[in-house]
Amino acid sequence: MTVQAVAQVLASGLLMGLIYALIAVGLSLIFGLMDVVNFAHGEMLMLAMYLSFGGWALMHLDPVLFLPLAVGAMFAFGAFVYVGVVRYAMRARANAGMVQIFATFGLAVLIQGLAQFFLSPDYRSIGSSMLAGKTVNLGGVFLPAPQLFGGLVSVAAFAGLWLLMSRTDFGKALEATREDQGAVALVGVDRNRIFALGWGLGAALVGLAGAVMSIFYYIHPQVGAGFALIAYVTVALGGFGSVFGALAAGLIVGLVEAATTLVLPSSMKSIGVYALYLLVVFVRPNGLFGRL
Repeated sequence: MTVQAVAQVLASGLLMGLIYALIAVGLSLIFGLMDVVNFAHGEMLMLAMYLSFGGWALMHLDPVLFLPLAVGAMFAFGAFVYVGVVRYAMRARANAGMVQIFATFGLAVLIQGLAQFFLSPDYRSIGSSMLAGKTVNLGGVFLPAPQLFGGLVSVAAFAGLWLLMSRTDFGKALEATREDQGAVALVGVDRNRIFALGWGLGAALVGLAGAVMSIFYYIHPQVGAGFALIAYVTVALGGFGSVFGALAAGLIVGLVEAATTLVLPSSMKSIGVYALYLLVVFVRPNGLFGRL
């Protein structure tokens, strides 16, 4: 295998790693904010992909142009999920953790079932896009334009998230709520409002990833399950609740997955990722980066 071929595989892994990080960061944000694992995270990704497909099929909007609309719709959906489901699950006086798990898991089953009923289990794809079929040549390494766009969007999203959390009042309130929910209530911060906005932000981020992925990936009701599993592994590697640890872990997952294909068939590419995950669980259970 030539050096150029290795560079090609690793570059593809890096781009997918950025997309994995974008999928995972919303999950990490919600867990860090509320200690709640959103088991409907993959279904939110699926919904965003269907929204982009609907925008293309019904409104003839390119997925790149429809992206802000998909993000806005997913923000509203995430806030609605907290107000309509999670808020009540958190009030459980017995086995609160299990109630929250089953509430989000039940939501995932409901969303997937509704998608199968109304949209059919058929695979769909966006047939034409301003990025489809295009590549960028960087010194002999060919990068597909949709994945490159997704990587750039991920970098921009993490930069925007850093600015939001470090330079705005909402970001500071979000971080304070992550640190001590009781203390922020004493200074007049509405915890439920922060939680609703946090869920909206988490859903918007995975919606952003879904809108990007709809350009180059097949869309069907079960599409979110596989990527949700990768997101859980990414969050665990980076450290539960570590927002920017998700970025580093996503890059690691993408590179390890790509490196595995150099020695094993592509159908077994996840073996390296799960082996790394098990190693981290045994050696550093809090994740590689803890809470950043």
